[in-house]
Amino acid sequence: MNTSPAPPTAPAADTPVLCVGEIGLDDACALLGGYGLHLHRIEDGAAIPGSYWGEPEAGIIGCDVYVRNDTPVHSMLHEACHLIVLPQDKRAAVHTDATDSVEEEDATCYLQIVLAERLTGVGSARLMRDMDTWGYTYRLGSTRAWFEQDAEDARAWLIARGLLPG
Repeated sequence: MNTSPAPPTAPAADTPVLCVGEIGLDDACALLGGYGLHLHRIEDGAAIPGSYWGEPEAGIIGCDVYVRNDTPVHSMLHEACHLIVLPQDKRAAVHTDATDSVEEEDATCYLQIVLAERLTGVGSARLMRDMDTWGYTYRLGSTRAWFEQDAEDARAWLIARGLLPG
């Protein structure tokens, strides 16, 4: 398994990650909308529907992704990508937990890094740093090392399903 099953932990105050409230959501809404998803911003302090790890992590229910201003951007993309990698007919049944497949989890991590390039002010390099800061773990020691040297299976999985160009 490439990613750790342990729950992410919030970083120390001196190692911030980029949060939804720090980016414009127009790009994110358009990006997710292109995959048939709907992004919903929840009021600060309110419970996030469909959050697997709990606040401030993003939540998913069906084709809906829920975030607050303090939701990390990597979490928004990760949960959205869980829905993107699923066939559309399976999305409607998703509530909180999208998969138990290692292949889908790896593809989700890969795709969130790729899609970060399409968000103004985010980019793949920032997203990978934030993933490391938040506690994602990979057998090569960092998100970047995994993405560049050990993720060919995740990329091939996405290509085979038409989610990335070949």
